Amino acid sequence: MPDRLLHFVLHEHFSRHHHFDFRLEHDGVLASWAVPKGLPEKPGERRLAIQVEDHALSYGDFEGTIPEGEYGAGEVKIADEGTYETIVWGDERIEILLHGRQFSGKYVLLRFKKAGEKNWIVLKGKEG
Repeated sequence: MPDRLLHFVLHEHFSRHHHFDFRLEHDGVLASWAVPKGLPEKPGERRLAIQVEDHALSYGDFEGTIPEGEYGAGEVKIADEGTYETIVWGDERIEILLHGRQFSGKYVLLRFKKAGEKNWIVLKGKEG
């Protein structure tokens, strides 16, 4: 595991379709997924996560309104933020340990190719 804890942010995005954006600091950018129903809160719960373009690290503390006519127009608020540790980061599976105000513990992202190239499943792992 790395010596340094990396940052994550969960943005609540009030755009045309209300959703959450889960962002993990990785390789100098924020790897990002749109999570329509938010992160799962109980072990074993699964949620769809759609990979979107990486965002600049500076976007991690953004809160505000994206103007009409721009991509992602609408209000953005930070729902949770904190640090995380990488357990596994692969092309098909990402396992992390979150240390946030609201979300903490083990989370797993699994590529869900049957549903589309950008689709993943995020689940809360069992502790221990």
